[in-house]
Amino acid sequence: MAFALDKLWQDHPDPRQRVFSMTRTRSLTVAVDDQRVVIPSTDLVWQFARSAGPGGQHVNRTSSKAMLRFDIAGCAALPDDVRRRLVASVAPRLTAHGSLVITSQRHREQGRNVADCLEKLAALVERAMRPPERRRPTRVPPSSKAARLDAKKRRSATKQRRRVSDE
Repeated sequence: MAFALDKLWQDHPDPRQRVFSMTRTRSLTVAVDDQRVVIPSTDLVWQFARSAGPGGQHVNRTSSKAMLRFDIAGCAALPDDVRRRLVASVAPRLTAHGSLVITSQRHREQGRNVADCLEKLAALVERAMRPPERRRPTRVPPSSKAARLDAKKRRSATKQRRRVSDE
């Protein structure tokens, strides 16, 4: 994937906590069977911050951690049924405004973390595009019923033998 990065620094009182946002020129396409969803780049909001962990000499100067903010309710590209399943599957991860935040700091390069975020979002949308399979109720086999009743009879007979007779 190729990305066009426009970095815009956002003001923050602490210069170590600066994040910058990015606009991407390509949209995200997810296809499952005969259904296809194209999420425009305008619905994806990017932010970057300094990543934790090892990173070499430029670890304190490079903002390689990628944070993708996706407004599920505001995305017109998602069909209603896909939107409902997506909200249900990621409900604990939604912000108070209903946005999904996906982060990645697995790689040292910002571009690879951006690609990782997009792959995570694509996997979530792809799973939401597949309707859940209906559960077909199954019947209890007659052999299981017979085994259960036989076990009950044996247990009952054991308890009957333990009784003290009054005669």
